[in-house]
Amino acid sequence: MGKDVIYTNGVIAAREKYLLKEKLLRLCEGKVEDAFRILLESGYGSGAEAEGAYDYEALIGAEERALDDFICEYAPSEADAAYLLAPRDFHNAKALLKAEYLHADAEKMLAPEGRISVSELQLRIKNGEFSALGKELGDAVKEAAGLLSAEGASGAEVGVAFEKAAFAYLFEVCKKNPVLKKLLSARADMSNILTAFRSDDESNAKKAYVTGGRLTEKQLEKLFDADLERAAHALDKTPYATFCEICAEAKQAGRPLTEAEKLRDSYETDFFAERKYELEKNQPFLYYVFRRRAESENVRIIFVCLLAGMRESEIKKRLRAL
Repeated sequence: MGKDVIYTNGVIAAREKYLLKEKLLRLCEGKVEDAFRILLESGYGSGAEAEGAYDYEALIGAEERALDDFICEYAPSEADAAYLLAPRDFHNAKALLKAEYLHADAEKMLAPEGRISVSELQLRIKNGEFSALGKELGDAVKEAAGLLSAEGASGAEVGVAFEKAAFAYLFEVCKKNPVLKKLLSARADMSNILTAFRSDDESNAKKAYVTGGRLTEKQLEKLFDADLERAAHALDKTPYATFCEICAEAKQAGRPLTEAEKLRDSYETDFFAERKYELEKNQPFLYYVFRRRAESENVRIIFVCLLAGMRESEIKKRLRAL
């Protein structure tokens, strides 16, 4: 970690030619076997044991592991590595707790390892060594364990505990990095907007809001206006005008907030894409990582859709921006 930025940017420039780019759209155009062949010919998932199209996750997994190795080796700072990897620790701790208390299958819920191995998380949780996980994660595990031990506790409450703790941790680690702070602040705001539109109870929503965003509680209160048309335009004077409208339209139609969630998940990629000709310092590194992650998610979406027999036009609508 912490290699010379100029050297790292040179490595990125050499690796960018291996991004799928326009080949992604070609994957949507034929049969699933054709898409699988294109990936293999492109060197995607090199080294993975995959015998056919149904093994597409093996290729994606190989790419994701290679990217994680790249992050660990080339992250310009501790803050960059934490921003990219630490959220998985909070997710995996939550999954392990739910598995223990609700007798669920942890394997189906676990994300790839972050900065703490799954085996260490399991050991610390089993032995009650929460403080060894760091303040924010340790406190979240302790709080969630208490919730899960009580009768009537909901999975949503547990999720809130971990989400709030993850944001608190990242804001602390990234407080000296202006770009990461800006990304975090926007993600916090979008998280709170989504929470507001998912909830019919303002008091419950307030308990679930994460800290660090720029929107005030007074601004978020307007999202609970009984007139959804007014709620849709409550944030017109903020950077979230379109995001807010999309949430309100979905709620009005009784649809899930899928489109808004897609925008939130693409935020970092879009942020750097808009500035790609003026990126400096750690920004080319971050942009490359987010593009690679978006690429992996798009490959996954394409294969799921192809195996479900969906048409090319419908598949392309579901893809995330690169």
